Amino acid sequence: MKVIYIAGPYTANTNWQTQENINLAMKYGRFIAEIGAMPLISHSNTPLVFADLKCPQFWYDGTMELLRRCDAILLIPGWESSKGALAEREEAIKLSIPVFYRVPDVDSWMRGFA
Repeated sequence: MKVIYIAGPYTANTNWQTQENINLAMKYGRFIAEIGAMPLISHSNTPLVFADLKCPQFWYDGTMELLRRCDAILLIPGWESSKGALAEREEAIKLSIPVFYRVPDVDSWMRGFA
């Protein structure tokens, strides 16, 4: 089974906006599951309740390590304005991990392995 990393904006100006970013990532994770891959949604691993436990760099380092273990990355809307998603995209490119911007493209790529 392929594991697809979901990358997009997490932090925002308010907790409500951050929660909306988490919800969007979860929505795209569901799309990935529906096409038969396991989504890795780092947003759900770092919920607001844990935000004050460690410095942001701890979370950036941890999610980057999760990315390195994935088969591909899907960048979701708003990724262009996310420091974390931009760094994750660059890391994926550096490691030759396929980078996708649309779920149908992930689906087509996965069909090549069927």
